[in-house]
Amino acid sequence: MNCRRCGTPLRKPGDFCLTCNTANADAVVVEFDEDRARLTMLEEDEAVGETTVTTRPETDERLTEVQLRNFAGRVADEIRRKRPDTVYAAGAREPLRETRAQVHHEFYRVPEAGTERAGDADSSPNRDADVNPVVSWVLDRRGDRALEVVETPPREKIGGSHSTLIGDRKGRKAVSTVAQHPHVKKIVPGPIDAGGTGSRTGLRAKATRAGTNGNVRLLLRDGSSVQENRIVTTAMDRETGERVREDLNEALRDAELQDE
Repeated sequence: MNCRRCGTPLRKPGDFCLTCNTANADAVVVEFDEDRARLTMLEEDEAVGETTVTTRPETDERLTEVQLRNFAGRVADEIRRKRPDTVYAAGAREPLRETRAQVHHEFYRVPEAGTERAGDADSSPNRDADVNPVVSWVLDRRGDRALEVVETPPREKIGGSHSTLIGDRKGRKAVSTVAQHPHVKKIVPGPIDAGGTGSRTGLRAKATRAGTNGNVRLLLRDGSSVQENRIVTTAMDRETGERVREDLNEALRDAELQDE
């Protein structure tokens, strides 16, 4: 592949051109398995290249963490070579989490429900027989009107008259996970209701169905206590709010704050 601007040959498809300082991919889609990661580079609505990073899972538990970190590091290096605006990822959770921790790009997890819809025979016109469901879902989503990105630091997004969160450390972790989403403007903690049904699973967190204005609720349950927290998003309607809700629930699952 050559640079789309100056024609300089690129070492790998979608690489950022150091000759003329031009990006040749504005998004990267990563599909993780335990032993490999498939990267698809996108420029607008076109796939411009693919590359695969492989690994050999360790059977020795002492080496598993090192293998995982090295695998994610190689994937992160491939992403950095492209300098994309956005990264989308799907598949195995452990390498996905570790890779997300190693890159500083806007990072979205493709929800499992989204990939199933994209793979449906009656799904969108962007889908091509040669495009897998994950890439198809991303292409469809990128065709929607882009949502405003909030630059406010996560800790400054939390406010309101109620400052107490149930669940102590895990409650704070849930709110912090939501606050890190780029389309969340503000989180307003609500009052605590101690009259709910008891649970033995510890704190559980869930983003509920979006309202007509695109905002959602973060429902925290810890034992018999329930707290409903208002999440103000940059979504403009229920449909785009549902996109944000899916992202938030995926992030909460990754943080082990939801049941699989």
